[in-house]
Amino acid sequence: MKFNNKKQATKFKRIFFIVSILIALSALALFLFDYNFYGLACVGVFSLWFLYFHVADYKFIEFSTENNKVILRYYKAVGFGKGEYSSIEFPQEMLQKVYFENSMFGRMSDLTFIVKTKRGIAEYPSVSLSAVSLEERRKMQEVLHEIVHQ
Repeated sequence: MKFNNKKQATKFKRIFFIVSILIALSALALFLFDYNFYGLACVGVFSLWFLYFHVADYKFIEFSTENNKVILRYYKAVGFGKGEYSSIEFPQEMLQKVYFENSMFGRMSDLTFIVKTKRGIAEYPSVSLSAVSLEERRKMQEVLHEIVHQ
């Protein structure tokens, strides 16, 4: 199985920046017309908007289980500055457990890999799957659970 969520992640990124610009321009206009209370309210709305996207942690995801390897490449889709690219790659036979942690009624999800190494059991850091569609998450879950139970 191989897929990426470039379309969904790009959509979230565009929405974030367009709405952020609209909120910032609204706040600026309100401050210029001396509506300071409403301008501060816009700054508060922007803070909540930014906090939501920070908690949701939308990521570009590229997932593959080809050539007897599990490969997960990802980086933050929404944020300021240059995104940090990360990658998880290991042979399928090393996979011991996989956890899908859902929150906010399944809208946000995290993926955690537990692998067996020469030195013992290791746990990779959780990766947010919030920008991945529910159908793709379900397919990932099926494929990964199939690998674990081989």
